[in-house]
Amino acid sequence: MQNPPSSTNVNLDPTMEPQPQPQPRRPRGFAATAAAAAASVSPTVTPSGTAAASTASSSGKGKREREKEKERTKLRERHRRAITSRMLAGLRQYGNFPLPARADMNDVLAALAREAGWTVEPDGTTYRHSLPPPQHQQHLGAFSARSGESPLSASSLKNCSVKATLDCQPPVRIDESLSPASLDSVVLAERDTRSEKYPSASPINSVECLEADQLIQDVHPTEHENDFTGTEYVPVYIKLSTGVINNFCQLADAEGVRHELSHMNSLNVDGVIVDCWWGIVESWNPQKYVWSGYRELFNIIREFKMKIQVVMAFHEYGRTGSADVLVSLPSWILEIGKENQNIFFTDREGRRTTECLSWGIDKERVLNGRTGVEVYFDFMRSFRTEFDDLFAEGLFSAVEIGLGPSGELRYPSFSERMGWRYPGIGEFQQNLRKAAKLRGHSFWARGPDNAGQYNSRPHETSFFCERGDYDSYYGRFFLHWYAQSLTDHADNVLSLASLAFEESKIIVKIPAVYWWYKASSHAAELTAGYYNPTNQDGYSPVFEVLKKHSVTMKFMCSGLQVCSYESDEAFADPEGLSWQVINSAWDRGLAVAGENTLSCYDREGCLRIIETAKPRNDPDRRHFSFFVYQQPSPLVQGVICFPDLDYFIKCMHGDITGELVP
Repeated sequence: MQNPPSSTNVNLDPTMEPQPQPQPRRPRGFAATAAAAAASVSPTVTPSGTAAASTASSSGKGKREREKEKERTKLRERHRRAITSRMLAGLRQYGNFPLPARADMNDVLAALAREAGWTVEPDGTTYRHSLPPPQHQQHLGAFSARSGESPLSASSLKNCSVKATLDCQPPVRIDESLSPASLDSVVLAERDTRSEKYPSASPINSVECLEADQLIQDVHPTEHENDFTGTEYVPVYIKLSTGVINNFCQLADAEGVRHELSHMNSLNVDGVIVDCWWGIVESWNPQKYVWSGYRELFNIIREFKMKIQVVMAFHEYGRTGSADVLVSLPSWILEIGKENQNIFFTDREGRRTTECLSWGIDKERVLNGRTGVEVYFDFMRSFRTEFDDLFAEGLFSAVEIGLGPSGELRYPSFSERMGWRYPGIGEFQQNLRKAAKLRGHSFWARGPDNAGQYNSRPHETSFFCERGDYDSYYGRFFLHWYAQSLTDHADNVLSLASLAFEESKIIVKIPAVYWWYKASSHAAELTAGYYNPTNQDGYSPVFEVLKKHSVTMKFMCSGLQVCSYESDEAFADPEGLSWQVINSAWDRGLAVAGENTLSCYDREGCLRIIETAKPRNDPDRRHFSFFVYQQPSPLVQGVICFPDLDYFIKCMHGDITGELVP
């Protein structure tokens, strides 16, 4: 018995005449290739099963080809979006173009045209206003009219002369390693050289050529650019030094605190930041909380009528660097860690870090019958109950929840205790074996084998290098899962924090991992838990969780202008990272705040932070809800330059008309 032809429109009734079938539409692109391949399969009757097998084989091959083509299309689209994103970021950051968050090419063309002096109407009509012609051009136009020729417009003649001059002069060459702020001197020096070389070549060097001169003047900053009078008021908080409360939860120096707060009052500081250390309050026994030193400290701050932001600090402090204060995790936690080291994060060599607890035990009852999140919740609830009277008074303006090392939401991927040094890419942390097993991918907990060491560079590894395994099927799955574990940890802890502090503002600190930001893989961000390569937005999933819990995002602002050597060696871009993170949070309706990573003693560094806190070219007039100034030591020791700090605070407040503090 013969099989019917492999067609979906086969007439199975032998008594009926075959009806003509409508011709299908001709497919395009890859579909055309697949259709041609299908048409090449003979529909004639063959021995049993031959036609069906041939058709099935062809169909399976076509499906595989379609899947491959879809993947190639996705990669091309990611590459195109990455290029577009870099172009838009450069125009916003270095050109001060007020482009919307989801700008298209029409927005870019309109912005460039307006920058060049053209008028662009909302409907796309574009034209240019002509300037009054210079005197010698008026005579030339009159002569042309008398000679029977059509007179040249002033703008046309001017454009011709400008073009001729630019054609005969060497172009301005600018070193790409120069920062945007240093471009003025290069452009102005080039203009002076050309003025000497071509003193009368064309009107481009005269006062009549306003457009060319205007372009030069726009690059050179004026004294009014540093005037923040009348801008939005951004409250400024100063962080108290860590040693203000000793390891026995006692106030170390009450008079020194009063002296320091007096200096802050003279600077019109809005409030202070106080770290409430888990390793001090619950140090000796589980669920035995000692708050006596903090009670005394809060009463002194209340005397100065200053607001307080408290930090639930679930991490250790002072293991590395020059810190003279050491705050570890509670001693009973460290005792448990001796028996069960899986409560801590682990690197590839099997070394444990005690900077904070592993997120793998968030829901594991391994802490004397409690889970990780239950331990955090009990600590927060104890604080809320102990200081209920101060909450009722409104003394506490906000509560920050520590979610990782240094209180930041990240993995301990670049720990100096483990030998990391800037600008190493860091290491993936292998703490999530059980979570990986529950997902059915237990081998993921080890992480990739080709991701290098703490101090490796991306190009030295086959995982993070250009077109490396980070963008392979396994790489994408692993990085998504690794980042999802970070997001889940934030969601678990913030859910309970919202219960403990129902009517209080909650803050979460986001790190500034800006080295290797210009590399395609963003290696340092990947190991820190942010899946943010050039073809992916790694911060939006985190911000969706923060939005769910109505949390304020506090970003660590470096205030640094990376030198060309550092930019070349580490592909660092703190300004580019700040722009992405802050605008991504604002686009999702989050309140945004800032904190400096390094104390800035010079006015230039302060101005960069102020411009980030309240960008004057933002069409939506968005700004930080507050800013935290982190000091390296108490103000009374004289390390801080008071005039610059006073200037910084006045700019943040939108008032720089007053006299600076001597």
